Amino acid sequence: MTTAAERLSAAELRELFLFTDLDDGQLAWVADHGTVVAYPAGAEVSVEGEPARCFSVLLEGTLSMSRRVGGSEVETVRTSHRGVYSGAVQFYVGERVDQRYPATVRAVTDCRFLELPATEFAAQFRRWYPMAVHLLEGMFIGQRNSAELVGQRERLLALGKLTAGLTHELNNPAAAASRAAAALRERFAGMRHKLALLSEGRLDGAVLRSLTGLQEELVARVGSAPELTALERADREDELGDWLDERDVDGAYELAGVFVGAGLGPADLQRVADTVEPAALEPALRWLAYAVETESLLAEIADSTGRISGLVDAARQYSQLDRAPHQPTDLHAGLDATLVMLSAKTPPDVRVVKDYDRTLPPVPGYPGELNQVWTNLIVNALDAMAGEGTLTLRTARDGDCALVEVADTGPGIPEELRQRVFEPFFTTKPVGQGTGLGLDVSYRVVVTRHGGDLRVRSRPGDTRFQVRLPLQEPPPAS
Repeated sequence: MTTAAERLSAAELRELFLFTDLDDGQLAWVADHGTVVAYPAGAEVSVEGEPARCFSVLLEGTLSMSRRVGGSEVETVRTSHRGVYSGAVQFYVGERVDQRYPATVRAVTDCRFLELPATEFAAQFRRWYPMAVHLLEGMFIGQRNSAELVGQRERLLALGKLTAGLTHELNNPAAAASRAAAALRERFAGMRHKLALLSEGRLDGAVLRSLTGLQEELVARVGSAPELTALERADREDELGDWLDERDVDGAYELAGVFVGAGLGPADLQRVADTVEPAALEPALRWLAYAVETESLLAEIADSTGRISGLVDAARQYSQLDRAPHQPTDLHAGLDATLVMLSAKTPPDVRVVKDYDRTLPPVPGYPGELNQVWTNLIVNALDAMAGEGTLTLRTARDGDCALVEVADTGPGIPEELRQRVFEPFFTTKPVGQGTGLGLDVSYRVVVTRHGGDLRVRSRPGDTRFQVRLPLQEPPPAS
């Protein structure tokens, strides 16, 4: 870069569209404070992320403007139009925002720029146009503050919905475990009673030991009992009920339901009959029935508490409360945890398909924030399908990035709306059902926080939001 000891005259400045309507005093200030700087082809005029010190106006040559996306630079503008500006374009807000260059500007050919110091220009601009500055500040700061407030409200509402769904999911196994525990208490009492009746029958030690051993053998088969259709179960209960009736056992069909559910049949009960006297058969069968039910109830409690533990683990994985904020992140664990958290919101007629590339390595990032992205994309997909369709979660490697797709079979997003879906406050949902910040937040998390890319492809019956995240740590901002 070379700096020429050159300044523009007021007449030359008036030829630039930005300064055409300035009065003589204002033009004199710009002429006095603006410096003409020459950049050779390939030189960087400003670098994205660096402190914004200059407001630059192109005088001659061709420039290009680019942004970092997914660990690589994407050119957004290339122009040779005299008078276009770049650099500290939010100078008028002053110190109320962190002034950094929003993009990297390079000289494609040899270029000349008029450069104005951002801090001094901001102070003078405020004196020239106080009302305009107030309006611009109000629009810029107001929109930012509104986005933050509405975003907080949206996150609270989303948290409330997730909490309600999680509470519902936890309540089911908790209630099942509570019912099973109460029933278990009754079965233990019954077992003690029937054992007392058996002992009153004066069974000798050998018979009691044989009966106990047989009980253990039959109860051990409860966990491996085959699943039966309703018709198969009814036929087996009828067969076993007839066998019990023939031996004058009270409540034959009630007992038959217990034994058939445990996978036991007439041949198994005949072994009990062969072990005890006929008078002791009914107490022995009742004792065995209590033991079978006890085993089934214990299995139900174990299953219920296991489901509760799984839900708690999913909630911990989703919230990342016990994890470092930035770390290697398992995308599949985050997606699965999000599905669990949203299970109460997923209609029964929506089919969920997981197409995961399990060879993907962990991705460096902020797992809690990525889980919020998955939440926003999945909720939008569920809303789009209106209760029926297929939700597909797909992961794959795409060059140096991990690709995550959230796809739905909804009606699609029209082309004229597709270009705006990531704008803050833009929503296609009815009034009161969306704030238009979910996709904006997702975009900022993916692109700004992780150096990735978020885009949408849509046609009727196939809408895909594609998230690309670098597999390697993005270089720090200069």
